[in-house]
Amino acid sequence: MLKKLLTFNIMGTKEKISEELLLEEETLNQNEIVLFNDEVNTFEHVIETLIDVCEHTAEQAEQCSLIVHHNGKCTVKTGEYSDLEPRCSRLLQAGLSAEIV
Repeated sequence: MLKKLLTFNIMGTKEKISEELLLEEETLNQNEIVLFNDEVNTFEHVIETLIDVCEHTAEQAEQCSLIVHHNGKCTVKTGEYSDLEPRCSRLLQAGLSAEIV
């Protein structure tokens, strides 16, 4: 829960009332699948796998493959662990190097 102090100016008067409100903020446990560079898989294989497994568009998959190639790694999917775990398993089965962080 997040506490936030709000100050209200009632009806245009100079009198201000401070009221503490409790705001409930739902925080989802967000995890990421990180894809790592390797010297084995082709760009085409990586792109096709990201489209199939992570539901990327062709453009997203191509951009991720270039980022992985140049930076060594790239976050390819963010979400709840229960959604990411089977996707990461499929990436690994396809011969890609990935992990959930």
